[in-house]
Amino acid sequence: MASAEVNQMLAAAAAACEDKKAEDIRILALDPTESGLTDYFLICNGTNERQNVAITDEIEIRLKKDFGTYPNSVEGRRQAEWILMDYVDFIVHVFSPEKREFYALERLRKTATSLSIDELKALLERQIKATRAKSSPKKANAKKATTAKKVAKTVAPVKKTETKAVKAAAKKVVAKKAVAKKAVTKKAAKTIPKKK
Repeated sequence: MASAEVNQMLAAAAAACEDKKAEDIRILALDPTESGLTDYFLICNGTNERQNVAITDEIEIRLKKDFGTYPNSVEGRRQAEWILMDYVDFIVHVFSPEKREFYALERLRKTATSLSIDELKALLERQIKATRAKSSPKKANAKKATTAKKVAKTVAPVKKTETKAVKAAAKKVVAKKAVAKKAVTKKAAKTIPKKK
């Protein structure tokens, strides 16, 4: 099954077709066992070559603006009887009515499942809900991690000051011991009589 982002892009492409008054818009979900090529075909037709070019231009502009993606290749734009736009995860076919009837891609892909735009939108909504449900525990864990980091940042300076204080106290103790040793050795030296 395609990702939510692919389905969003496909829905945007279908909406672009609708906006440019494309006729008989169909989405074919291809069987993965038969087609390792792509996940979907988006098929439509315009009434003339100029409309076909306008449809493909609108798809390209919308996907570039909304998703920052370009088609890998575009074929047939010059003749505009059958324009093919390859977006890897889906392929857009914009036909003239005669070419669409002649090639009949819908009949060639018998194992493909036909989706309406509404069914695609419903699928997309389910995918988004599932993604949100999966990400909510991650958000809770992320909040816990952030709180732990904040605590660590506040504790770390305390530890540094504690270690500095401990080191300073240790130095004082060592210094006092050294002074005490010197004092003891001086006293011992005074009490021992000198030999003549």
